[in-house]
Amino acid sequence: QRVAQALRAPAFRPRVAFHAARAVSAKYASEKKGDYPSMDFRIFFSEDGKPVSPWHNVPLHNADGTVNFICEIPKETKAKMEVATDEELTPIKQDTKKGKLRDYPYNINWNYGMLPQTWEDPGHEHPEMKVMGDNDPVDVVEIGSAALEMGSVTPVKPVGVYAMIDDGELDWKVIAISAADPKAKDVNDVEDVEKHFPGELEKIRVWFRDYKTPDGKPQNKFGLDDKCMNKEYTMGVIEETSKFYQDLVSGKTENKKGLSLK
Repeated sequence: QRVAQALRAPAFRPRVAFHAARAVSAKYASEKKGDYPSMDFRIFFSEDGKPVSPWHNVPLHNADGTVNFICEIPKETKAKMEVATDEELTPIKQDTKKGKLRDYPYNINWNYGMLPQTWEDPGHEHPEMKVMGDNDPVDVVEIGSAALEMGSVTPVKPVGVYAMIDDGELDWKVIAISAADPKAKDVNDVEDVEKHFPGELEKIRVWFRDYKTPDGKPQNKFGLDDKCMNKEYTMGVIEETSKFYQDLVSGKTENKKGLSLK
């Protein structure tokens, strides 16, 4: 929270952010390679024609206080797509399990993806929850009305975060809304989500709690009393995981898990 207070985002300006949203989206191109769905399918990113990594080369922050969201899974789809953190240029691919392409058991009802230049450090124990990071970028649940394209880069406003615990690992779920969404100007903190999207936060918690149970696995758990924390806490999480990321790429934290840093 101390970090969040020091680095609190500037006041949100919706008109500026809307133009920023178009500018950021236009800056990055994505190219699909291979048949979809297949083990070989990848989405590669480029900036001004140059290949880039969505994890390493897309900035986390924008000048207007928004952050960039990489959409891996568009809303109302169920293929479990993810940035391949162990492959050069970290393209998006479909997750696999036991040699088969992995799907969720049912559609996810929101756009889902990650924050670039963040990392949940598996060597860092959260002082309150006593769990370590899951070795991935921070996940985002984007609650806006539009289905975003797989591989798109969208400025979003972070407004809350759940501390999901998956197989004993901390797996933050940032709740955000696209800066271009018609309701974005009215949604600035977690209580605004409940006001303008009544019941949505609980739907998100239940979805992530239960999505593994059709396969016979136990429910996921949540720390911090199952609460969706406020904007200030959320920005603290983003800044902390951004520092973990910077320590990883600088070599201060050893890359023990075979992550691609290119």
